[in-house]
Amino acid sequence: MSHLLKTTLLGCVFYAAVFAAEPFPTLPWASSALTVETGELWEIGSGTPIAYRLVPTQLSWRSAEFFGHAFSNGSRIVLRHRLTLIGTWVQNGPESHYVGVAGSPSLELWNKTGTWSLFTGSGGGFGVIDSRGIKGGMGQDLTLNWFIRGGIEHVTAKNIRWSAGIMFQHMSNGGMTKPNPGIDALGFTLGCGWAR
Repeated sequence: MSHLLKTTLLGCVFYAAVFAAEPFPTLPWASSALTVETGELWEIGSGTPIAYRLVPTQLSWRSAEFFGHAFSNGSRIVLRHRLTLIGTWVQNGPESHYVGVAGSPSLELWNKTGTWSLFTGSGGGFGVIDSRGIKGGMGQDLTLNWFIRGGIEHVTAKNIRWSAGIMFQHMSNGGMTKPNPGIDALGFTLGCGWAR
């Protein structure tokens, strides 16, 4: 085993030992949170002949719980507001980038200790892409976006949030041009966040 690998493993064990016993400052749904997520999405639809590949990066703010219910086993279902700034690199396609905003609810099912959750949400917004006038590409710069997402989130003892999920995203110009090509992409996201 290499020296670097041994050092890395030892560091991980030390990190876990130091922070595992620290109490959570607050329950995850009791305060707002910021999350940065990135991933990769692949074209799966028939709205364009182009095999788009997108690399979205999202900065999301989630409110504290605005509606929730505690179950008898201690788990909790929570509904929160979620606002997102989207920056997407078009890795494969005639355009090169997309910048947009989106809003949605975040529906979360937390375990009784507040360390793990399943989440989902669906919403939409608008943005700007650098359209190039290429057949099958986006027909204009102004676009509308819609998405659905789901995944898991884990909160560590330092109130850092790690997430992994799947995401479907649709981008088009809402029929404002003819033809009206659209991107329908599906893929994964990974994220890191913190309480505010």
